[in-house]
Amino acid sequence: MEIVIVHDIAEAGSIAGAAIERLVTANPTAVLGLATGSSPLPIYDDVIQRCQTGLRVEAVTAFTLDEYLGLPVGHPESYRSFIKRVFTEPVGIADENLHSPAVNDEGVEALCESYERQIEAAGGIDLQILGIGSDGHIGFNEPSSSLGSRTRIKTLVTETRQDNARFFGGNLDQVPTHVVTQGIGTILEARHLIMIAAGESKARAIAAAVEGPLSAMVPASALQLHPHVTVLVDEGAASQLKLADYYRSTYATKPDWQSI
Repeated sequence: MEIVIVHDIAEAGSIAGAAIERLVTANPTAVLGLATGSSPLPIYDDVIQRCQTGLRVEAVTAFTLDEYLGLPVGHPESYRSFIKRVFTEPVGIADENLHSPAVNDEGVEALCESYERQIEAAGGIDLQILGIGSDGHIGFNEPSSSLGSRTRIKTLVTETRQDNARFFGGNLDQVPTHVVTQGIGTILEARHLIMIAAGESKARAIAAAVEGPLSAMVPASALQLHPHVTVLVDEGAASQLKLADYYRSTYATKPDWQSI
């Protein structure tokens, strides 16, 4: 696991954007895993800028991490709509190349299994973007989630629904109570994981995920098991890391030929 402490979140977006550019340049049909929420936005903004100056991503396949249950198809706050709006449409990824879990609860268990098969049929995810919740969740794998879990239905805790109420006009009652999410076991099968976080509100979760024990109570701690993880954090999110100086030193002295 590589922890990179940056001055601001735009720098984190640039580092991740460069990794995506290297991947897609080497493999134009690469498979990306896309997270929603505010944390990954600097990454998407950076890739959009790269596409405006020559990067081509039209042949990329993308899978979203999760989706609300109970929202109608095309709802502006569905995660498919969000990803289309902030990333895939601006960079020219075709709608048929964007995959997301089921958005209704009719036969959803079978559709969860189908989603797993779609990822497998695409050759697996080359690079998965992740945010982290203030309680340490990744995707919608809330605390106590199995570290070997697969795509499934999850019930959101109140804290997560409160965090997301800002996307629903601040109305908690409008935030769905259930989601379909890739499981932790599914996430860990991606070949490269990039987790991004900003602000002191994420500091406790980052410290627990990176330096704490492996625990289902901190789902993001499962990333410690993965052979290729990059954690991008600003000074606020890094403020509780015990080895922060070491992480700064290792990144500052990293060989030019070695990418994240």
